Amino acid sequence: MSSLAPYMQWAKQHARPRISLAGSNLLSCELSDLPGAREALEFYGDNDNGYRPLVEAIAARYGVNPEMVATAQGTSGANFLVFAALVKAGDEVLVERPGYDPLMGPPALLGASITRFDRRLEDGYRLDPEAVRAAITPRTRLVVMTNPHNPTGVLASEAAMGEVGRIAERHGARVLVDEVYLDSAGDGPVRPAAARSPVFITTSSLTKSYGLAGLRCGWVVADPVVAEAVRRARDIVDGTGSFPAERLSVLAFSLLDRLAARARAILDANGGAVRQFLASRGELEFVLPSAGTVVFPRIRGLEDATRFIETLARDYETGVVPGRFFQAPAHFRLGFGGRADELTEGLGRLGAALDGWK
Repeated sequence: MSSLAPYMQWAKQHARPRISLAGSNLLSCELSDLPGAREALEFYGDNDNGYRPLVEAIAARYGVNPEMVATAQGTSGANFLVFAALVKAGDEVLVERPGYDPLMGPPALLGASITRFDRRLEDGYRLDPEAVRAAITPRTRLVVMTNPHNPTGVLASEAAMGEVGRIAERHGARVLVDEVYLDSAGDGPVRPAAARSPVFITTSSLTKSYGLAGLRCGWVVADPVVAEAVRRARDIVDGTGSFPAERLSVLAFSLLDRLAARARAILDANGGAVRQFLASRGELEFVLPSAGTVVFPRIRGLEDATRFIETLARDYETGVVPGRFFQAPAHFRLGFGGRADELTEGLGRLGAALDGWK
C-alpha cells in the first residue's frame, strides 16, 4: 500500500545520521522543566469530552469560550479530526504548496480530491489571497494552510488572512489553519485564526513551541458547532485522550510563561546561528522565517536537491528533510529547535558538503 503521508513514513524509517537537522520539534523538556509533574500524575478521571481543566486552560490561553475547544492527540490528531468531521468522499480540499505532507493524507483517506494553491519563493512565501481565489471552486469544503508556514516559517499577514476567510465564506467553505508554530512568533498569548470568524478553524499543540511532544496535547478551536462535530468524530477514532498526559498538560499551561521563556532562549540563540550561516552561503536561496523552528533553503541552479541530501547524510553524517516531501524538490528543510551544540556541528558539516558540491 502506498503511503498516505510519505514524509511521515520517511521520518520514521530513514537511516539516522549522526547529526540530525531534520527535526522540527523544540528541544524536549525534562521533568525539571515542569515543577510538580510527578505530583500531578493520576491514571483515571473524567475526560469523556476532553478533560475539563485542560479545555478551560486552552480556552483561557486564547480568550475564547470553552465550548469552542476540542482536545486531540497532538496537532496531527486535531487536523485529522477536523477532516473527519467536515470532509466526505467527493468533496474538494484546497491545500497550500509547498505544504506539510500529512495535511494531504486525511482528505485522501476520506475520498476527497485535493487541489493546490501556491506560496512562491519569489513572493517571500507570503499568503496570496488571489492564488486562493483562482483555485477555489464550489466543491471546495476546506481551505488548508499553516501559519507560520511549514516548511518556511513565514507568517501570513492579517489582511491576507482576512481576505482568504472572506473568499472561503463566499464559497461555503471553511479555512483550517494549523498554528502549531504560532506561539513561537512573539511574547505572550497570540490571537488564533478561529477567534476572527466562524469560517476559521485553528489547530495546535504543546509540541513545536514548548518542547512537550511527549504529552501529545493537541486541540481544535472552532465555532461551537464545528467543535462539537470534532468531539463526535473523536468518539470513533480514539475515544478520549490519555488522562495522565492531560493532567500534565494542565500543569504545563500553568507554567506556560516559563516554558515560553525557555523556548525563546533556545530559538534566539539557534536562530541567530542559522541566520549567520545562511548569510555566509551565497549558493543558497532562502526566505528567513518569521517564527517557528525551520527554514527552507535551496541551492541555486539545482532543480532537485535529492542527491545532495543523500551525499550530506552518507558522507557528512548529517540529515535534513528532502524538499520533495513539501512538493519542492529543489529545497531542503533545516530544523533549528534542538541542541545548540548539535546545530553548530551540523551547520559546519552542511557547509563542508556545500563546499564539496561545488
